[in-house]
Amino acid sequence: MTAALSVTVALSLHEADLADGARVVGNIYSADGSGATHRNVVFPCGTSAEPARYEVTPGPYVVSATLPSGVVLSKDAEATEGADTPVTLRTAPSPYESHSWQYLMGNIEPYGAYHDGEKIPVPRSQGSRSGVWDKGGLIPPGHAVWIGDPKPTSWHFTSMLTLAESPGRQPVALGIARSAPHSVASLELGDSAARLYRFGPHGPVDEQGKPTLGGPTGHRQFLVVSLAGTEYLVTLPAPWDSAQIEVLVNERQSPTGSAVSVTVRDSRVGPALAYMARGAFDAAAALVRDIEELLYGRMENTLAAVAGAYILVGSELTERPQRWDPWLDQLREGFDWLSDGSVLWAMRHLRRAHTEKEHLAARDALIEACDRGVPLFTLGLSRLVHGLSEFPDDPVCARRLDQARRLSWHVDNREPFVIVALRGRQQ
Repeated sequence: MTAALSVTVALSLHEADLADGARVVGNIYSADGSGATHRNVVFPCGTSAEPARYEVTPGPYVVSATLPSGVVLSKDAEATEGADTPVTLRTAPSPYESHSWQYLMGNIEPYGAYHDGEKIPVPRSQGSRSGVWDKGGLIPPGHAVWIGDPKPTSWHFTSMLTLAESPGRQPVALGIARSAPHSVASLELGDSAARLYRFGPHGPVDEQGKPTLGGPTGHRQFLVVSLAGTEYLVTLPAPWDSAQIEVLVNERQSPTGSAVSVTVRDSRVGPALAYMARGAFDAAAALVRDIEELLYGRMENTLAAVAGAYILVGSELTERPQRWDPWLDQLREGFDWLSDGSVLWAMRHLRRAHTEKEHLAARDALIEACDRGVPLFTLGLSRLVHGLSEFPDDPVCARRLDQARRLSWHVDNREPFVIVALRGRQQ
């Protein structure tokens, strides 16, 4: 006897704002214990998406999906012999058409929070201003500053710690930019209390995805924003192939408590990063494992490959060799400006080290990572702290551990990419 359940997730979102083919992770359980079980399977999002079909034996089932936001959707279904039973999971609507991707990621509240008649408090601090000087004047409210070509030393620990711990009068952007920084207005979408900025490979884009600014770009790109008296130095994961990077500055803060959130509008890796940031590595791996070849085949999208590596290394807790192990060597050796490759190599080899020589090799990779600069991924900074802690009696490691630990106090660990809060800046 055979039957099937065909599952889609209708998030009550505006599909035009979702990346093509967005998927989430869920489970299919037999309600009476006699049927098939499918764990950590992938469901497509959107009413126009092709349903995911899973064969089961006839009987009652519970179908659930855990969204990247952490919201759990669930529905009972009865699988009938010889038939495909459609199952559609639904949730509350997004607050705005333009914020559907952010809502899926869990960075903004549902519709009711913005449309129930309550007034959003207006910040009384200087947080409504950007706090960055441009030709002698403050950047207008609702703007941020894009730094497409920062100084190579700007992402080193010493530089970032100076910004975070030693407030100064010089604007942040002017202090770290190699080429001229640019003021960027938020998109005219949604609500001014939840403003959006979007970026392509070479800088800001408008509502239609067309570039609005040009200029030289370096290995890293940053955005400086201000909110409630605090400036934030935001790491932009650019370029990310053709996918847009989206920054949400939320005066209400997100459901997780983050005031600034960065997402990649990548249908697979974007949700996987949101799962990873919440510690759900199994769910993240379910989205990444079936695109390993895309991530590791030719290394065309370096940052996506690094994201996939973090997920795979974080979800693989055994010492046995994996077919993706050699790619960690390539990430470390091929991109000397990116400390995440060295961190990933050290994470993997610390877990597998059995000899003193292997242990010291992992230690050298951690030191190398620190000297290359602050990781782009927040998980990399966390793993750097943990790894260096393995060598408490080594003065070389101890100095770097002190720097990494101090910077981590200023970083929002709920976000997938490093965002440094620069508290107490003088304006």
